[in-house]
Amino acid sequence: MYGKTVSDSISNHLNSLNNEQKTVLYELAVLQKNGFNADEFWLKHKHEFPKFSDQVRDELARQVFVNSQIVYSPPKNSAVQFWMKTQLLTNWMFYLSAFIAICALIALFKKYWSLLIEVVIKHLAPLFRFLFSPFLLTCELFVVAVVCVFYGCTISEFVMRTVMIHLGLFLLWSQSTAIVTGEYWVKKYIYEIENNFWGTDSWKTVKIICLPAIIVTLALVYVLYKLPADIFYNYEIVLSGIVAVYALPFWRSFEKYLYPVLLPYKNGYRTRSVNSLAGCTVVAIIVALILVFQWNPIFYNVITALMSLLLLSLLILSSKTNFRYYSFKNYYYLQVLTVIFLTGIFLYDFYLQLNEIIWFSLIGACLFIVLKYFEIISFFSNWKRGEAWAWKLLGLAGLLWLLGKGILYVSKILYAH
Repeated sequence: MYGKTVSDSISNHLNSLNNEQKTVLYELAVLQKNGFNADEFWLKHKHEFPKFSDQVRDELARQVFVNSQIVYSPPKNSAVQFWMKTQLLTNWMFYLSAFIAICALIALFKKYWSLLIEVVIKHLAPLFRFLFSPFLLTCELFVVAVVCVFYGCTISEFVMRTVMIHLGLFLLWSQSTAIVTGEYWVKKYIYEIENNFWGTDSWKTVKIICLPAIIVTLALVYVLYKLPADIFYNYEIVLSGIVAVYALPFWRSFEKYLYPVLLPYKNGYRTRSVNSLAGCTVVAIIVALILVFQWNPIFYNVITALMSLLLLSLLILSSKTNFRYYSFKNYYYLQVLTVIFLTGIFLYDFYLQLNEIIWFSLIGACLFIVLKYFEIISFFSNWKRGEAWAWKLLGLAGLLWLLGKGILYVSKILYAH
């Protein structure tokens, strides 16, 4: 059923199309909206339509897609299904390519940056001594970082766009940290970060840790505004936002009220980092609950990112290694909380059909079960020693088999019915 179109010409064209032609236009719109190159698909079906311009074709496809109330599934072994699967595979290859390129560029930056600075200062002095002084060069790189972020958002090619934006984000963080610390060598300002996170000088902590994190967070807000389809930036903005907020000094005073929620039993031997992670996790849980009860789809990607980070935090906190030298009361308590959390997010995601978080919860549950299997065995014997290691290995194989069967069963419930 079709609503009012944008013009009488388009309306006349729509009325003249049969159902088969409308189906082709709907498939064309699906391919275009998912970023696929639909030229070959159109050439294959162009003869089925009267002659009209590409602009009219695209408007017809858009109107069919917007106004149609149908459930479309590409036929099995159809060209469209094969095309979409091929594009999905290549998109994941592009993701991997971008990630590898980012890691390589950062590694090269770390390896050769000091050498580059040394060569520039040594061989081009005094002509460029002022221009390429550590401070000015840092400021120039900060400007380059801003350009990388703004220009990167305009690049259509995914790999180049991702590399450009992440290079800009890395430079924004590193050069803003260098400027506020007054240290222009990577090792020195990283030492300043480590030395001041727990420092007594509140302003210094805000300046060295929070300010760069806020700058990166604002840059990520801009990137998400310009590129809402690149959803992985939601994970990065959650991480930088947590750093920016939790590094604020007043949390140090509130920590003693926060971490007992996850670690209620007192113990003087627990490390400060475990208490801080527990406190940060409590803050993240509160933020996640606030967003969840908004029931607003605009927050779903951020909620997904928060849930994945919370899963990772709880897996770390619930590890036996954090409690091996003292009482296990907190250890047992955290196991119960982790199970409740995993169950809760699975039911929430099942209700809203948020596939990404469902799979995060399934993967997190599998990791939790496997880790607990190792930890339960370690209570009674050493995994690597003893004559029963083959039985332990067989038990692990059986556990993985059961988990695989469980995931298939859950998938059947979610998608087959």
